[in-house]
Amino acid sequence: MAEYEACIMGLQAAIERGIKTLDVYGDSALVIYQLRGEWETRDSKLINYRMVVLGLLREFDDITFNYLPRDENQMADALATLASMIKANKEEEMRPIQMSVYEFPTSCCNLEEEEKDDNPWYQDILRYVRDRKYPAQASENDKRTPRRLACDYVLDGDVLYKRRKDQNFYWANSVLISLRDGSSFTY
Repeated sequence: MAEYEACIMGLQAAIERGIKTLDVYGDSALVIYQLRGEWETRDSKLINYRMVVLGLLREFDDITFNYLPRDENQMADALATLASMIKANKEEEMRPIQMSVYEFPTSCCNLEEEEKDDNPWYQDILRYVRDRKYPAQASENDKRTPRRLACDYVLDGDVLYKRRKDQNFYWANSVLISLRDGSSFTY
């Protein structure tokens, strides 16, 4: 029943958006094969659900139902994981998850023009390790980042080194490699 309800909600969302051609992918072999007419619907509880879906199909010019096993359906797996993390209050109406499909990587959508300055990327960490000072106008939340990152760096004079678990040190811009035998080299 849950799979039929999910299918009905998806079809209704597509109808609301004026979609006329649709490929439906589902990981319930029972629902997909019943909707394709390859299997009979014998369970009386499912017959009404199937009738609702068949009624909605009239809104589409072309619609296909495709079975996709759960282990091959990454989107369904991700949504199931998200759903398991949400605590629902049965007295409140659940808001649907808004999803968008982009034709290019989403990381491109989140890039904003970065302020240009002459400081290296590690300037805030260096300032905190050296002087225990934060950037001007830093919020309390912004101040957590240099504090958290500072424990991973060591300051030697004016050079900031990144601490590694094996106690080798790497310079934050060029690389100074300190080996366990005491020798070191820079590149």
